Amino acid sequence: MDMCKKFSNFVPEMKKNATIFIILGLFLVILFGLDVCSGTMWLWPFGDSLSPMESQILHAIRLPKAVTAILAGASLSVAGLIMQTLFRNPLAGPYTLGVSSGASLGVALLTMCSTLIALPFREGLGLGFMLPLSAVIGATLVLLLVLAVSRRVTSNVSLLIVGMMFGSIAGALVSLMQNFANPDALKLFIVWTLGSLSSVGWSDMQMLVPILLVGALFVVLALKPLNGLMLGEDYARGLGIHVSRTRIYIVLATGLLAGGVTAFCGPIAFIGVAVPHMARGIFQTSNHRITIPASALIGACLLLVCDVLCSLFAYPLPISTVSALFGAPVIIWIILKNK
Repeated sequence: MDMCKKFSNFVPEMKKNATIFIILGLFLVILFGLDVCSGTMWLWPFGDSLSPMESQILHAIRLPKAVTAILAGASLSVAGLIMQTLFRNPLAGPYTLGVSSGASLGVALLTMCSTLIALPFREGLGLGFMLPLSAVIGATLVLLLVLAVSRRVTSNVSLLIVGMMFGSIAGALVSLMQNFANPDALKLFIVWTLGSLSSVGWSDMQMLVPILLVGALFVVLALKPLNGLMLGEDYARGLGIHVSRTRIYIVLATGLLAGGVTAFCGPIAFIGVAVPHMARGIFQTSNHRITIPASALIGACLLLVCDVLCSLFAYPLPISTVSALFGAPVIIWIILKNK
């Protein structure tokens, strides 16, 4: 009897969720098309009306930019969701453990110290390739430090504090380098920190996509224990969940998802903090089997909207500027709601 009652309650919930997922999927397709078409020059990709120059703009700039918006929005949103679950903190985000600060330190070392020493990239690979590579190295080093600490501490609160301290140290080193950098190097670094989706091409995705896929794999490995962690570590252990192993999976997933996006696109503010709350509010559930794909879809849609708005201006705005306009009100609402 109880099983029949649970099943009768489960079927309408699945139908409701399926309907919302279909609607979000349609929104994603529409926004992707709008993002590809919009810009300083409106392009209609259907038919044979495109000139060779317009076709080059479409395939080399617009399409990879729109695909990057989907990948970045989904990755940051999922990373923010699992961080909020791990720390049981509604304001935790994908950059809580200092991954963004590590990436910024890597880029700062490349851009602002290159004027002091002779670096081979000037004649070799080119700065465009070295920027994301240096960001990946910086984020990876911070991630390894956080993983080393996570094996020694048993409290998630302690891990949170340690991650913030690593971020503060990296930020202090960046500020120190800014004081001695020349204006050109400083400008290059500041432009990177503003965030951009248009800097990612098809060749960059050969490195970005594998990083995000490995991060998604760790999310899948942590999927089952995440619901238990919402009720605390003691409850999770009582259910037989290996908390330390799950924490490592979550840290690795966050580092790869947030670090990969930050390396190629720069820091993108507020998406990872705000979207998980939007997913839980729209679907009226905290079940990670639903909120993880929901956060990925909503995050992809939201970043596409931000990118469309950025491209409407004669001089395209930094993506972080527009994403902050969406994310900051959500965070203020969270604080006021929780008093």
